[in-house]
Amino acid sequence: QVQLVESGGALVQAGGSLRLSCAASGRTFSSYAMGWFRQAPGKEREFVATISRIGVNTYYADSVKGRFTISRDNAKNTVNLQMSSLKPEDTAVYYCAASASRSALRVSNVVTDYDSWGQGTQVTVSS
Repeated sequence: QVQLVESGGALVQAGGSLRLSCAASGRTFSSYAMGWFRQAPGKEREFVATISRIGVNTYYADSVKGRFTISRDNAKNTVNLQMSSLKPEDTAVYYCAASASRSALRVSNVVTDYDSWGQGTQVTVSS
């Protein structure tokens, strides 16, 4: 498994931008499809965005499409989530996750496909 540590969460006003980062340990980062999920109080964890092993494929939840961008740097073992036009409904704890994948093109929006999770970082969007 890979160890994941998120950073970048903050309090931001509606309409603002924020960049989340996730640092992974280990030398096999490029073996994992990566995803971002979020969980608001009293709600289930939900998919936000995913990127394939070499960054060729990405996929977004409809709620963030056009506002969020996922990217990765396999040389630095990092995956980022650039968030713009933030809304109060984006308020949640954001989690980075890794899914071991043989396919270089595979992406997944399914929570149970992911083997490793970070501890989460809080994003709060004020109205």
